[in-house]
Amino acid sequence: MSASGAEVAADILVVGGGLGGVAAALAAARSGRRVLLTEEYPWLGGQSTSQAVPPDEHGWMERFGGTRTYGELREGVREYYRRWYPLTARARADRRLNPGLGRVSGLCHEPRVSVAVIEGMLAPWRAAGRLEIRLRHRPVAATTDGDRVTSVTLRDLDSGAETVAVAPWVIDATETGELLPLTGTEYVTGFESQGDTGEPSAPQVRQPLNMQAASWCFAIDHVDGDHTIDRPDDYDHWRGYRPDYWPGPMLGLLAPHPHTLEPRQHYFHPNTDADAGFRSPGRPDPDPDELWTFRRILAQATFEPGTLHSDVTLVNWPMIDYVEGPLFEVGAEESARHLRGAKRQALSFFYWLQTQAPRPDGGTGFPGLRLRPDITGTPDGFAQAPYIRESRRIAAEYTVVEQDVSRAERAGRGIRRHADSVGIGFYRLDLHPSTGGDNYIDLRALPFEIPLGALLPVRMRNLLPAAKNIGTTHITNGCYRLHPVEWNIGESAGLLAAHALDEGVDPRQIRSDDRRLRDFQRLLTAEGIDLSWPAPGMD
Repeated sequence: MSASGAEVAADILVVGGGLGGVAAALAAARSGRRVLLTEEYPWLGGQSTSQAVPPDEHGWMERFGGTRTYGELREGVREYYRRWYPLTARARADRRLNPGLGRVSGLCHEPRVSVAVIEGMLAPWRAAGRLEIRLRHRPVAATTDGDRVTSVTLRDLDSGAETVAVAPWVIDATETGELLPLTGTEYVTGFESQGDTGEPSAPQVRQPLNMQAASWCFAIDHVDGDHTIDRPDDYDHWRGYRPDYWPGPMLGLLAPHPHTLEPRQHYFHPNTDADAGFRSPGRPDPDPDELWTFRRILAQATFEPGTLHSDVTLVNWPMIDYVEGPLFEVGAEESARHLRGAKRQALSFFYWLQTQAPRPDGGTGFPGLRLRPDITGTPDGFAQAPYIRESRRIAAEYTVVEQDVSRAERAGRGIRRHADSVGIGFYRLDLHPSTGGDNYIDLRALPFEIPLGALLPVRMRNLLPAAKNIGTTHITNGCYRLHPVEWNIGESAGLLAAHALDEGVDPRQIRSDDRRLRDFQRLLTAEGIDLSWPAPGMD
């Protein structure tokens, strides 16, 4: 390992280059600040790229409900396809082009395209010298002085060299809130108790290691020939693996229905149903049990005949939800074991698809299924990183609880309004099975606002969260964790840090002073961030 000691300075240090980190860095650089952005993996974009998860979005996204820059990201993806891909005339003319015709989002697309658009969005600020990006860097230590972070040590994962980064403002946009333990920032993990939060869906006893499943996603297509991989050496273990609440072996197509918990039989037909697509609110999914088109990211029907030999779909299905243990907070050795387990479960599921999955013709196995390393930017076709649904979360000045967003809990009262709103979002309270033995928790939610208080740690003065590490609970994380909300959180955090530097104030002063708060909210609005939902009927 190279000797430590090299130092780099910036106005704002953003650690973590997922969607929240990118949005924070972009906002701060556009505000005139010098920004250092670091990311552990080769690609910026987090859940959209290195974790290979097509956007999970609410059905109004094409009209409203995302920030202006998030809209620029989405339209940049579409323009990339229009500029470089041989689209059919129909697809090219479609204002709401959906390259994969997938059902989970109106914009199912390849991770690499998001990477390219993100790089383009950041390019002017890199050229201007306001933004430095260091990929393959991970935080390994930090120093503090009282309630302030004074430095963060970053390790180059390729060379081993360490750099000490210093900045007046530090933004934690990592996937698991890695700066929180390094800086001694107060935080929570897992499931809070009813006594902690008053949430009706919480357990009686706090469960800090009870976290939502992580999933190691992979990309596949289906072509002629036999592409069967070697049988994983632990396949028998995973073939027989079955949590108590699962209706059959997890390596199968039977899974609990997220809403009713009743057994739900899934199926998939490779390269069929080319006209399937995202269903906006009020238009129910016509085939909710079909898996191939759900997260399909390239559809043959979108492109001129002969362009693709197969659709490409992204496997983020219930059968690869890893519930054996959390990926953090359990020590390095245990974390590594669970990381390996998550990937081995996914690999075994792919082998099962190739060899034992039921086919429409009555046979078993789809040997024509093929992993697509070129899609994920890895040697094996699996994502660069596991899909992380739940992070460490700051102990915040305001914690969003189930009573704030649950439709049942807010019956007759409508959307919970926050005077200190810094953005908006919408999604169900969607919690996957967890490491503590819980089945799905899936509750109807109302559109919600993002309170500034949820971005402010109770003690630390110059550290802000910018991802899934804000002041939510295990339950409300279920709707605040999705792509457009994370982007909004990051963008607001980046603007908050820049504004605090410009004004020479603490964000707590902004939140507690009506005039300062209104000034900051006017800045957010001018930058294209909606602070409230425009349609009262949504209540």
